[in-house]
Amino acid sequence: MAYPFAAPPEAGQATAVAPGVLWMRLPLPMALDHVNVYALEDGEGWTLVDTGFDTPASRGAWDALLAGPLAGRPVRRVIGTHHHPDHIGLAGWFMARDGAELLMSRTAWLTARMLVLDRQDRASPEALAFWRRAGMPADLLEQRATERPFNFADVVHPLPLGFTRLIDGQQVSFGSRRWRVAMGHGHAPCHATFWSLDDDLVIGGDQLLPSISPNLGVYPTEPEADPVGEWLDSCKRMAELAEARHLVLPGHKLPFTGLPTRLRQLIDNHGNALDRMVAALREGPRTAVDCFDILFKRRIGAGEFGLALVEAVAHVNHLRGKGIVSVAGHQGDAVLWGA
Repeated sequence: MAYPFAAPPEAGQATAVAPGVLWMRLPLPMALDHVNVYALEDGEGWTLVDTGFDTPASRGAWDALLAGPLAGRPVRRVIGTHHHPDHIGLAGWFMARDGAELLMSRTAWLTARMLVLDRQDRASPEALAFWRRAGMPADLLEQRATERPFNFADVVHPLPLGFTRLIDGQQVSFGSRRWRVAMGHGHAPCHATFWSLDDDLVIGGDQLLPSISPNLGVYPTEPEADPVGEWLDSCKRMAELAEARHLVLPGHKLPFTGLPTRLRQLIDNHGNALDRMVAALREGPRTAVDCFDILFKRRIGAGEFGLALVEAVAHVNHLRGKGIVSVAGHQGDAVLWGA
């Protein structure tokens, strides 16, 4: 793998990564403190790929970018790679501001719109039961039961009706290029990636990241899901498209080349994690939460606990679906898993 650009663009600035393609970076108020967004020249306007959160910091960053490197030209199109708020938080804002067209997969659009409309003041009974089953400690469970949960609408502008659907395998045109759409799954359902038919560019979103692996989580909305299996299948399918020449524009970190190598790493990383979990569960039963040290090989802090829990459940679900682990008992409301 190689990184053609040694450093990201500064705030309010853009880096040209290919003719007519600008890479920009927006701040995020979390441990992963940024998201990459891209602007592609389309006639007198721009096509944007992803948008960041809807926060004052993000809007301020966009104001500087629109007045600076984007030269005040209108945003004609917004492409949402997937439904997560750091990627589509301001899509509705651009639709209202510039009359921009929104392109997403149908599943991503429906999921985003549903979540924007779903406002909750307290954790749902289903969420509490899910956390208990996974083995969340009693003190943290009590805290989560009384505090207001994260709401999608906190950082996502309302999404108006109307979008253009992206479909796996179709050809679309933007940024003076033709692109093949390839859908990935696991990190997010129907996550769109774009493979240029005219040069070496691949727009990877969170499906194709360097140096970090995206979160693969199971949630109370679909507690029996197997995102790990979907992720591994997606990586194997994309390996058939990947070539060393490709310059991948990811949703986080730095653009990179060497995609075949990276896809092998992503597959191996999760395969090794699954092997470690099986070995540990053969030694004795554990809850999903008790698997944190095996899965992540480091201490998980309070700020990471939620993402770690949903990923641990995802790995348990994958092994359970293959018949490798099964219920070995209970610890209160928590399920103990054994191999």
